Amino acid sequence: MTDVRHVLVLPDRDAAEEVAEELPARFGVAEEPQLVRDALAGEDDAEDAQWLVVVEDPDSRLDRTALDELAAAHEGWLEAP
Repeated sequence: MTDVRHVLVLPDRDAAEEVAEELPARFGVAEEPQLVRDALAGEDDAEDAQWLVVVEDPDSRLDRTALDELAAAHEGWLEAP
């Protein structure tokens, strides 16, 4: 079985932190999600950054549709694999 990594893209740090807090309760994620600041290409302004929530899914058991809906509720999306 291959390890799967889901990447949720959020518009700001607050949204990313909220999503990261919801993941364990909603999806039973055992490993703490990683928060990563993703500066947009060519942008120097610190405000012009998206935040990524990286979720490890070693058993490939997380529902991609539900993850995408969670991200969408926070004005974000789930990156395609």
